[in-house]
Amino acid sequence: MIDTHCHLDASRFEPDRSEVLTRAWAAGLQGIVIPAVGPDTWEPLLELPRQEPRIQVGLGIHPQLLPELPAHQDAEHLERLDALLARGGAVAVGECGLDGPSLPGAPMERQLAVLRGHMALARKHGLPVLMHCHRAHPALIAFLKEEPFPEAGVLMHSYSGGAELARFYIQKGCHFSFAGPVTWAEARKPLDALRVIPPERLVAETDSPDQAPTPHRGQRSEPGYLPRIIEGMARVLGEPAEVLAERTALNARKLFREAFPPASR
Repeated sequence: MIDTHCHLDASRFEPDRSEVLTRAWAAGLQGIVIPAVGPDTWEPLLELPRQEPRIQVGLGIHPQLLPELPAHQDAEHLERLDALLARGGAVAVGECGLDGPSLPGAPMERQLAVLRGHMALARKHGLPVLMHCHRAHPALIAFLKEEPFPEAGVLMHSYSGGAELARFYIQKGCHFSFAGPVTWAEARKPLDALRVIPPERLVAETDSPDQAPTPHRGQRSEPGYLPRIIEGMARVLGEPAEVLAERTALNARKLFREAFPPASR
């Protein structure tokens, strides 16, 4: 199993990060992708894969962080991101994307401009994009109709947009990841979407420390809960959890260019 989206660098893990990792490996995880949310975390994150090859990172600017960053520095941040990606060590661009309808200090025009910069860097460096989209699917769809698609792909992180929207993203070539909400009792749209996604485009995530699966809902999530999420996905798809775990891990390895050590037999 590979957790394709886990904010393990978040402050909520400060008290017990090493124990969280121990539990994750004991639960059967073979890899974790930690996506950056802002420029201050880029260099520290790049150190992690050098210490533990089962941890890989993405570098980007989360749209929800834009209000904390001066708009006049956007180009400067993207130039620095370009230089860091050129050095190697990151397996993806992101987390980046759109959060709408808009945030104070981050109107949609600014969000789109910054996302356009991320997409250009993904194309330049041959990396997939970790795409955040919350209440902004119309804007993202319009953007993707015009923006050249990165050859390495786009991963729709913690997808919740429903089946009809999923069909557009499938046609564009996107991959999809699901988190704890697929296990929640009231879940409907993500389950409908899950059923239409091609098997080779599907991966899994925890989005830790958020979106904990049942029975941990409302608590801090952690990567060791990934088996619960895969079990929930497998129930919807009507297949054994072990089969889905193996397939989603294989898909993640392909998406991230064989970044993780192969599973031991």
